[in-house]
Amino acid sequence: MFDALSERLESAWKKLRGQDKISESNIQEALREVRRALLEADVSLQVVKDFVAEVQTKAQGAEVISGVRPDQQFIKIVHDELVRLMGETNVPLAQMDHAPTIVLMAGLQGTGKTTATAKLALHLRKQNRSTLLVATDVYRPAAIDQLVTLGKQINVPVFELGKDVNPVEIARQGVERARAEGVDTVIIDTAGRLQIDQEMMAELAQIKHTVQPHEVLLVVDAMTGQEAANLTRTFHEQIGITGAVLTKMDGDTRGGAALSVRQISGQPIKFVGVGEKVDALQPFYPDRMASRILGMGDVLTLVEKAQEAVDLADAEKLQEKILTAKFDFTDFLKQTRLLKTMGSLGGIMKMLPGMNKLSDEQLRQGEVQLKRAEAMIGSMTVEERKNPDLLSGSPSRRRRIARGSGYGETDVGKLVSDFQKMRSLMQQMGQGQFPGMGGMFGGMGGSPFGASPGGQAPPPGWRGYSGGNPNAKKKKKEKKKKGFGHL
Repeated sequence: MFDALSERLESAWKKLRGQDKISESNIQEALREVRRALLEADVSLQVVKDFVAEVQTKAQGAEVISGVRPDQQFIKIVHDELVRLMGETNVPLAQMDHAPTIVLMAGLQGTGKTTATAKLALHLRKQNRSTLLVATDVYRPAAIDQLVTLGKQINVPVFELGKDVNPVEIARQGVERARAEGVDTVIIDTAGRLQIDQEMMAELAQIKHTVQPHEVLLVVDAMTGQEAANLTRTFHEQIGITGAVLTKMDGDTRGGAALSVRQISGQPIKFVGVGEKVDALQPFYPDRMASRILGMGDVLTLVEKAQEAVDLADAEKLQEKILTAKFDFTDFLKQTRLLKTMGSLGGIMKMLPGMNKLSDEQLRQGEVQLKRAEAMIGSMTVEERKNPDLLSGSPSRRRRIARGSGYGETDVGKLVSDFQKMRSLMQQMGQGQFPGMGGMFGGMGGSPFGASPGGQAPPPGWRGYSGGNPNAKKKKKEKKKKGFGHL
């Protein structure tokens, strides 16, 4: 997501490097690159024109702050304008004082509307809000069955009356059931079509008139590009939406929809779908998305993911182990499995500042190395996992592990050697620098599989990285000298 856009925008900054100040003449090339980047990302043409005009106006009127390079100031201007374009702040889902809050989900077929409905229910359940799902799509084969299956998967009840009842009546009775049972929120999954037609719009309008929803969320496939803007405009004009949910944001989408929807409809993007799993839904924060587009990472979202996955007591125990050099293979295995619960390695790494340059191939190699390590650790005895030193002077133990994991004895030896070096460095860097799993990143140059490929590393000051430590130069030398091979 946004990789191509990020690369294009970076070429715009290069146009201003080496300049003494921002001027009307030297920003023209940079603006052309910004315009080209947005158009290639499939952003609506009118949105691109307005965006570039705003950036140009603000850039020409900006006074370069002492000590800040013109390209850095231009990046700040583009960042602020991206945030403004996408809505400035997160807009949470409505929650009414008198239950139930009614949410109507709308959209075309194939956008992931039914799955998004279940994802939203799970998101609300994590906030201790009770939910009832209502299945009104009586046209698409197995649509009701799909919602019922998803409801069982996330332990959320589904109200349905089969395929032979009018969708408006199903919606009405569903809301009444939620009200009678004191449910906090009722989410109504409606029928879609392959394209907009008046029959679908009339049914949606009738359901809306009958149940009087507090939220009407349009589910938009982020991969539809400029068409997403036209779709948003039509639904808002004919039905009236209060927000949007962008799905498939983890795919090869060029990202234009995220930059167009708010500007076209005037309504906020409230959530984004970032994967196929039912827990892959995130609230939309314009400032965080702008930072990711500009290659600055998204540390806040990463922290929130970690907070959901990490047990505080376990994190404190792990920190104590790191500080006393007692971090063992069992702990390492637990950390790698924890990473998996937070998402793909690539998705996590690209949330870290400075990691947007990692190629897909480098990330794939990292996944492979983690799997190799897991396989070898899985062939160790409990005692060997708890005491890695047992493997240092025992060729017979390493041979047994190699046979059990399917790798060579040298691979096992390399794993043990790298792990001991990593543990030593983590102890040095862990003195008050990072809690819990932070050491997994800090002690390995920002990458859980070794010094970052291509020399990429988080910027100085990033928590857990030696650049932000008073002894930075010394520790950087130690890190360079030691290396971490497969890990």
